[in-house]
Amino acid sequence: MTIQAKIIPGYGAASGKNEDHRYPDRTLARQASYFEALGLDLAPYYLGTLNVDITPYSFKIGTPKHFFKQVAWSEFISPENFYFFDVSLAYQTKRYQGLIYMPDTETKEEHVQKSTTLELILPRITDLRYGQEILVTIDKEQLPLTK
Repeated sequence: MTIQAKIIPGYGAASGKNEDHRYPDRTLARQASYFEALGLDLAPYYLGTLNVDITPYSFKIGTPKHFFKQVAWSEFISPENFYFFDVSLAYQTKRYQGLIYMPDTETKEEHVQKSTTLELILPRITDLRYGQEILVTIDKEQLPLTK
């Protein structure tokens, strides 16, 4: 399913923009080795997330590409569950393949996203800006969307 989404600011934890002293190497960079040990290699992607607002859509969990339970990646917070779903983003004349990164709201203690926000992990893309409208394609079996 292809929908229009708007790029929005995130918390800056995954990319390290928020300069959290607990994670000087960025949360996603810190988590990457745990995900790799579980079978998901994030090496092809920029280790930060692109946050997009999918309003008027909302989602529910279908069949994720990956689901990792009780990942103890930090000494500062309790273990978390993580979902990953396939996604592609169309920008200018290119299509970028990536993943939707979704910490489980039942285990996430900090930086909880709105129900209309998705965090995308993609190869590095230059010239994107907040407020910009983009097209994202989401596997409807993995992450069903409803209006």
